[in-house]
Formats: sequence, structure tokens, C-alpha cells
Amino acid sequence: MSDIGVLKKGLAERFASGRKSGDRHIVFWHDPEGDYQADLDQLEAELDEIEVIRVDGDEYAVKHRLLKEQPNQAFIVYRKGPIPGGVGNWLWDLELAYGVFTADRASMDAQDLGLPLSMQPVVAQHPKFFNSADRKAKLKGLLSADDDRTMLRAKMSAVALGLKAHSFGELTRALLIENASGASVGYDALHSYGLTDFYWEGAKGIYGYESPDPKIGDFVEWVFTQANTDFGSARVGLRHDYSAWRNDVRSREAMAALARRVERDLGVEAQIADRDYHEVLNSDVFEAIDWKIIGDLALGVSNQSLTVRDLQEAERARQTTFWYTLDPSIRALYTAIRSAAELLHDISTLSVAIADFDDGLSKYKDRWYRIDQRYRQFLLATHATEHADQLAPLIEQVELYYTNKYVFPLATEWQKQIDAVQSWKSVAYRSQGSFHKSFVDPIVSQGRRVVVVISDALRYEVADELASALRSDTKIAYDAKVDIILGALPSYTQLGMASLLPHTTIGFAGKGSDVVVDGKPAGGLVNRTKILDGIGGTAISAEDVLAKKIKDELRPYLQQHKIVYVYHDTIDKRSHKLGAESGTPEAARDAIAELTKLIGNLTSADANVLITSDHGFLFQESKIGDGSKLDEEPHGDIKYRDRRFLLGEDFKQTASFNTFASSQLGLTGDWQVHIPKSIYRLTQKLQGAADRFVHGGATLQEVVVPVVTVTRKGKSEAKPVDVQIKPKSDVLTNAIVRISLLQAEPISERTHARELRAAFYYGDALISDQVVVVFAATGDERDRLQEIKLQIRPDAGVPLGAQVELRLEQPSANSNSWQAPYKHMFTNRITATPDF
Repeated sequence: MSDIGVLKKGLAERFASGRKSGDRHIVFWHDPEGDYQADLDQLEAELDEIEVIRVDGDEYAVKHRLLKEQPNQAFIVYRKGPIPGGVGNWLWDLELAYGVFTADRASMDAQDLGLPLSMQPVVAQHPKFFNSADRKAKLKGLLSADDDRTMLRAKMSAVALGLKAHSFGELTRALLIENASGASVGYDALHSYGLTDFYWEGAKGIYGYESPDPKIGDFVEWVFTQANTDFGSARVGLRHDYSAWRNDVRSREAMAALARRVERDLGVEAQIADRDYHEVLNSDVFEAIDWKIIGDLALGVSNQSLTVRDLQEAERARQTTFWYTLDPSIRALYTAIRSAAELLHDISTLSVAIADFDDGLSKYKDRWYRIDQRYRQFLLATHATEHADQLAPLIEQVELYYTNKYVFPLATEWQKQIDAVQSWKSVAYRSQGSFHKSFVDPIVSQGRRVVVVISDALRYEVADELASALRSDTKIAYDAKVDIILGALPSYTQLGMASLLPHTTIGFAGKGSDVVVDGKPAGGLVNRTKILDGIGGTAISAEDVLAKKIKDELRPYLQQHKIVYVYHDTIDKRSHKLGAESGTPEAARDAIAELTKLIGNLTSADANVLITSDHGFLFQESKIGDGSKLDEEPHGDIKYRDRRFLLGEDFKQTASFNTFASSQLGLTGDWQVHIPKSIYRLTQKLQGAADRFVHGGATLQEVVVPVVTVTRKGKSEAKPVDVQIKPKSDVLTNAIVRISLLQAEPISERTHARELRAAFYYGDALISDQVVVVFAATGDERDRLQEIKLQIRPDAGVPLGAQVELRLEQPSANSNSWQAPYKHMFTNRITATPDF
């Protein structure tokens, strides 16, 4: 509303309700500076039946007009300049009778905002705030009829900080966020408008912060110091708001930045350096605490003073803490240390005794593969953190254990079995060359279509993880059964891919590493399509399958063929170049994700799916030592050379190589296969070829090839684990409430971990802090029981005897709202008085 509008409204109210003589009222308007002299004509025109008199040294004449000439007329008597006091003012008696109207800025602003007379002193104390029409408009949108002076200033502060919310916690959140960014615009605005004293009075009354010279920086340090001592000398309001600031996505990063600053200023790292990690396991105020715990855990795993259970318990204790949930790098470090503990335990208790050829295959299939799997998962976790240097000694130890106490001893023991065989075959397990006859033909013979997904270098341990991921799918119910076949030797792509095709004979083409089946070239998608076409099949790339719309394109495509071979290449493609080997763990992870999506599309199009591979691989993160390199130059007519095998004729038998005739390997032709024993790599004339990711040899990791049979069973029955609320009492008698929560069963492929947010509500009003709880235990009931602590706000305003609700909440699937799958009602018996 304009000033004229405010004046008109104020004057109209005075004429309607001011003191009267008979039926008329006179407004005596003092305007010392003459600010409104130019508006008098407009006001007179808009105020019906009211006349304006301008006093100009003619007070006696004005008085005569008012009393004698026009005794019933309503007047505005306007006087500018200084007004004589007492009897010197000839109109004094009339002004006392009717009252004086003063159009000061505070009065006008208060009237414009609809504020009562009692609020005008607040408006007068903050004139700079109200000299902006925009600020006044925003404030007016926040005001309520029952606002008191404190609430008015709170809402003024909200406007100054650019907020709609005006609680003290929200005002402070805004100041903390800007302080974390190094700015002070909001605080400067409060200072400019005279609101800083109000803010610091609130900080004292609500949080307990006192200072003769309060500053935001000093306040920030005080807040984190209080948090680090469990708010011992602070008021309860700070505990609640601190929790809200750290748990809210709007301020989490700012709170992290402020905590790092305070940690540095207070020298927290040095303060806790000599403490045992158990002493700080339940504290999460400063990031240095996690670095302390991580350092101690890594050291304990390295010197084997900590058990796998110790690591699991420590990680579980940290899962709901601030830094663990905020920083993926910190989560990855905990995962890496736990994986290292499991890996080192497995290797330390390892026996590589092998009774015979099939015994070696069986033991690798049943248990040894997990060491390769855990090693890859450990590396994946170390790659996922920006702070892998924290684990440098542990990484070195894992490498030494993995290569020197597992890979090499296992290969050495397995080599004894290889040395003893006369032909490359197993009694207990089918060969890769019989794949089509053993796995594909039985499905086709039943009149069912089959899709064979061949993922290059899908090692058995990666396929096991893929199968587990499929069985754990939360949308589709899969049965994923993992078998093994004995991979072709040498274990390289052209031979492995050809072996999976339908054929009677298979052998080397006589040119490089090329392979023919039944005399036909088997390399590449085009040649494989020609071979499959003869039995009503075809070949396609995984990329082309994923590009097809399931209903309109993929299903009709599959219906045209009895057999479809789908070729997928992520692991081998990304890992087989010198310098790229370190990406093998990530390539395997991505391959699992891609294959999961691919299988989902195929089964949605009604396909029966088999997943297999051409070969496995050997991989290590560390540089290959000279002890694993075979410098011996092989003697013979070499037709093709690789890191792990040679093809040719007339190879000289030596102690460093196994030499097989084609016939011993089930292949046609006269060429020989010359394979370095154990894990040795050839080094001659192979510049640019990878040496840390290799295949072609005869180790178990290379030749144990997976076959995963996937059956889609409808909608997934996998579900998040159930949780039970187990309170000691249904009555709340203390503001600090401790409640036990039980994870109903261990985590499994069909029962998934879940994360819930716990808090108390009165109606829909949040009345406590919020605590995040992770349910991911795999042990017994003792391991699955957790206790949480929540604190009821002192200003919650819950009546005695009222019902309050504990909610365990999770985000809704398709919105930003939250749903509460678990609730429990409590009766309030807490008597509390708000702090401020």
C-alpha cells in the first residue's frame, strides 16, 4: 500500500473512531517536516465531506472557524513546522480534546502491516528494515494475528536471510550455511537492520551460548565443542537442531565444512592420536575420528590383532554415523578393510592340497574362487576411495598374501595335476567343447527357444556374483544356477568362443590364432552367425539386444530363431591392454550390471537364458615381479605368440613349459600348444600387451568356466528385512528415550538390508531428533539387536497423557515424501517447559 493509501486509511479510522463532540471529529495533524503538505489536496478530495485547514500563523481564526463558523463540520487541521508548547499553542485545548494525529513512518508501517499498536515500538526500533517495500511485502506474507514481538523479529530475521521459515533453528541453519561458504551477507543484513542482538539473545535462551562479544565463528566452534561433549553444558534445543542440520540435505555439506574447520582449529587429530579406536567408535562429530578408526583397523588387520568379527562390529557401529553416510570414500575404506580381513583370514587358513585333477576343479568351484572374488572386491573398494593412501601398508600386505600365499601356491599344486594328464579332459565335469550338446540341445529338444549370453572373460567368481545379484533382484524373481565346464586349452578368446558353438570338429585354422569348426571360420559375429544359421540360430551383440524395444522388437526377433547367441565384451575389452589392467575390478562390476539388465530384457521377452564365457583370467593389482616372468626363449616353429601360450610346431620339451599336441586337447590338426607352467608370463616380443591381466594358460582361474542357467519365476519375492520395535515401556517419562530395534532375520539373497529413519511425532509434528538406522546384520539375534537414543524437544508442546508416535520411516519409491512401515504409540508423561 502506498503512503497516501496508508494515510487515507489511518485518517478514515480516526474520523470513524476518534473522540468526538456531538457527531463530528477533528483531526489535528502535526507534520513538523512538512512531508505530506503536497498530499493534502488529494486526501481532501478522497475523504468525503471532510475539509482541510492549513494553519499558517492564524490559529485564532482557525479556532473561531472550528467552534463558531462551522461547529458541525469534520476537519483535518494540518500544522507543519515547530508547534508551540503549552499555552503558547492557541489550539492546545482542542488538540487535548480531540487528540493529535502523527503520520510518522513507524506508525504508517505498522498500520500497513496490520500490526496492533503494541507492535509499533518494534517497527520504530528497526527503521532500516522497513524502508523497503519488498521486505515489507515479504514480511506481511509471514505475519499472523497472534504474533508477539519475539515472533515479529523472528519473521523479520527470516526475511533478512531470504527464508520463509522463521524458527530459530532455520535462522541458524542459514547463517551456518553462509558461514561455511565464507560469506556473511545474511549476518550483515541482520546487523544492518538491528536484529543481531535479537539473534544472540535467542542463541543464549535456546542453545545456551553466551559471549560478551558474540560472533558467528566463535558460535560455530562452541556448537561443535558442545556436540563433541554430548551437549553437556548446552540447552536441549541445540542437540535437536544440530541433529536436524546434519541430517538435512540442505545443510549436510555445510556442516561437514564447518566441522573440518573446527577440527583443524582445535587440533582434534592430535588430541585423539593416542586413544584406542574403541574409545571413539560411537562419536562422529569430527572427520578425524573416522581417520583414527580407519587407521587403527587397518593396522589391526595388517598385524592380525583384529578378527573379521572385530571389523564387522566396527563397521556396523559406524554405518549410521555422519561421515560414513556423507562420504562414499570413507564407506569404501571400511569396506576395503573388512574385505582385507576376510581375505587374509581365508588365505591364512588355506590348504591347497589337491588329490587329483577333478578334485582341483571341485575345490576351486566350491571354495577357492571366493579368495579371487574377495581380492577383486577389496581392490574395487580401494579404487572407490580418494584416500587409498590411508591403506597403503594393508594394500601391500594383501598383494603379498594374494600372490605369494594363494595364487602361486595354488598354481604350483595344480600344476602337478596338469603335468600328469595325457589329455585335457575331466571325468566329473563336462568340457567347453560339449557345451552346446550338454546345455543348449536339451532345451531346444523340448521345443523351447534358448538364448546363450557369452561374456568375454567372465571368470567363475564374477559369474557367481552375477548369479547372486540375479537371485537378489527386488523386481524379478530369478533362479540362477551356476555350473562349471572345463575350458578349452589354451584359454583364449578365439578357441573359447568357437568351442561354445555347435560343432563336430574344431581346430586351428593354420593362420595366427584363428580357429575353425567343421572346417568353417569361427571368428567374429558374421562367421558365427553363418554357423548358427545352419541349426536355425543367429548371433547378435549385447549392445544391439539392449537397443531393441522389448515388446515391439526384441520379442519378435527372438521368435524368429530357435537359438540366439548374444556376445558381450566388457571385462576383456577394458582390461587386456597394458596400463589398463587396474580397471579390471571396475570392468567386472560394470559387466555384472550390464548383464543383469540384458538378462532382464531377454527374460521379459520370454527367453530361456544361459550365460557362459570363453575363458577366465589371472589378475593382480601389483606389478608383475621378475619371478613370474619367463625369460626362457621357447624353441620351435612359433606360429602365434601370447603372454600365456604359443602355437606352432616342433616345440622343444623343457621344465618351464607344458607341450600338448592338438589331439590331446580335442583339437584337429598338427599344431602344438606350448604353455608356460604355473602363472608364468612370456615376455619376448610382446610390447604393449597386458601382463597383470592375462589368460591363455591352464590355471584354475583361467580354465574353470561358468555356465549360469537363468529361470525367470515372476515377480521377485526378495524384500527388505523386517524390523521389530521393542520398547521397555509404552510410557515416556524422560525426554531422552532409548529403544531397542530388532532385525528379524539375517541378511540373505532373499532378505535385503534396509535403512530407516527413526523419530517421534505428535500428530504430524516432528518432536524429536532423527536417527538413521541401518539393518544389515548377518549374524544371530544378539548381532541383529540395536539400541537407538532419541531426545524429545523441550518445546514439543505435547500435553500430559497425549499419544505420541515412534515412526521408522523410509523414502517413498516415487515421490519426495516419506512412509513409515513401522510405528509404535507411546503415552507422554514428560513435563517440559520451552527454553525460550
